[in-house]
Amino acid sequence: MARTVGVIGGGQLARMMIPPAIELGVDIRVLEEAEGMSADIAASGVGDYRDLDTVVAFAETVDVVTFDHEHVPQPVLRELVRRGIAVHPGPDALLYAQDKLQMRARLGELGLPVPDWAAVESADDLAAFLADHGGRAVVKTPRGGYDGKGVRVVSDAHGADDWFAALAEDGRGGALLVEELVPFTRELAQLVARRPSGGMATWPVVETVQRDGVCAEVIAPAPRAHGRVEQAAADIARAVAEGLGVTGVLAVELFETTDGRVLVNELAMRPHNSGHWTIDGAVTSQFEQHLRAVLDLPLGATEPREDWSVMVNILGGPAEGTLLDRYPAALAAHPEVKFHGYGKDPRPGRKVGHVTAGGDDLDDVVYRARAAAAFFED
Repeated sequence: MARTVGVIGGGQLARMMIPPAIELGVDIRVLEEAEGMSADIAASGVGDYRDLDTVVAFAETVDVVTFDHEHVPQPVLRELVRRGIAVHPGPDALLYAQDKLQMRARLGELGLPVPDWAAVESADDLAAFLADHGGRAVVKTPRGGYDGKGVRVVSDAHGADDWFAALAEDGRGGALLVEELVPFTRELAQLVARRPSGGMATWPVVETVQRDGVCAEVIAPAPRAHGRVEQAAADIARAVAEGLGVTGVLAVELFETTDGRVLVNELAMRPHNSGHWTIDGAVTSQFEQHLRAVLDLPLGATEPREDWSVMVNILGGPAEGTLLDRYPAALAAHPEVKFHGYGKDPRPGRKVGHVTAGGDDLDDVVYRARAAAAFFED
């Protein structure tokens, strides 16, 4: 079997793949974008993931290539495949994580539930969509947006003129994605892992709580989701994974609407923030499962270890010092809570770590997780 996994991208997701790789007896190597990134401990090189020669040279030292992010250009990905290098997920799947317009169109072809949407190339196009959707809508840049970036709510046809201008200036033209402003009661996320040979496994659907467009908290399992919502979320994720040919871990971000629908919002074809609770709260973490999946090994059990797990992101971090400076007080106050630091310098709004608490009383678990995270934020 393949023994060496290469991860392109040196962020915290690559970092969190290192412990399960060690436990599985798998060698893991990381191509990081700059020295000293989160996954620096496993870095075997520093280079630009957009440069073909750099990526090929790295890929030829490993058995399987996977990713910390979805930004590696399609020509680079396809050249790896042409050379016979195992890439999971592959370029045909990653295309739909890289381009939201392509993703919306393909999900529609698969008959999956999505918000009403359109590709718009001008203010006139946007005006027409607004007129048909109550005068407000969500506009997204098709590529590159995450954590609230590249997303805005508009109520005026000229609310995205700067983005239209940017598209015109780059010489390639193109369109923006506009979607209905979904009347949702909450946001959910469903994780699924799929092997190249086709086996799949899902974790419980979770509820995500956003703050300024960034995930702040995750509650696992999602309260009041047992039954129809739970089944719908799992069915959608499996259909996406199968229909797009995703290999590895896939996160499907969802809206639960005021009229009871479950709609696909975004996709991430890699381990995801909404699954960090699985490190401490599930039999098999999303990071171990991702490695199993890309190596085409049997998938692990996904049952929760406790009734409830709550993950709270540490956003920004301390104004002075590092997370390590806060550990003694935090660990003493909350010995039952698990702390995870990403080795990142504090910066406003940046995800620099997370905490996870578990137990049988949801209110108590939420309180403890928030209290523990508060030790690290000023």
